[in-house]
Amino acid sequence: MKILIIHGQSHEGSTCMVARELAKKVGGTVQEFFLPRDFAKSCMGCFTCFQTDLCNCPHYKELEPLEKAILDADLLILESPVYVYHATGQMMSFLDHFGTWWVVHRPMPEMSGKQAVAISTAAGGGMKSTVKDMTDSLEMWGIHKVYGLGVGVQATCPSEIPDGIMKKIHRKTDKLAHQIQKNADSRGYNARAKKWFYLMRLAHKHFPPAQPDYGYWDERGWHEKNRPWKRV
Repeated sequence: MKILIIHGQSHEGSTCMVARELAKKVGGTVQEFFLPRDFAKSCMGCFTCFQTDLCNCPHYKELEPLEKAILDADLLILESPVYVYHATGQMMSFLDHFGTWWVVHRPMPEMSGKQAVAISTAAGGGMKSTVKDMTDSLEMWGIHKVYGLGVGVQATCPSEIPDGIMKKIHRKTDKLAHQIQKNADSRGYNARAKKWFYLMRLAHKHFPPAQPDYGYWDERGWHEKNRPWKRV
């Protein structure tokens, strides 16, 4: 299995540790990127990607290696520690660049064969909202199986994590790794993405075509019987 980990920070702390532990248990080749070290650009809100294509983004030269890695991966792991009850600014800025991948715009058929995990840790709370920051994009990209893993570690670094919590982390990563391995050969869009696909398809039929999204769907036959999660 090809595993890609995108770290929402450049230091190797508790969240990084959990992500790597999960990847090791799933098994396969692992590629890692650290934000902002490997991508430090903030979305400019220029609408170039929406009006044309992502490859015309002013930051595409720096973004392209991460885009290729995402498309090549079988399992995508996004991880972020809790920063003021949300994912790091670096992670959110990175995800901002992929707005056109959302199913309501230009769905990516490649996502139907992938799985993804959003991981967050904190000394206290905020893991749920931080995980949601990442799963919103993962689900709306159409990724088949999306999992969330949040842990309150009661520590500021891995060496300080209490033994009882470390055992809890090991149990959770064991269980999640088993689920990922079990679903390795499954395919399809997740339920949330499918719902929005059909809502947008209905909108395309009743409102004036918004280009280039409408043409993208039409070329692929999605206004007819084809679907992005089905092999043509």
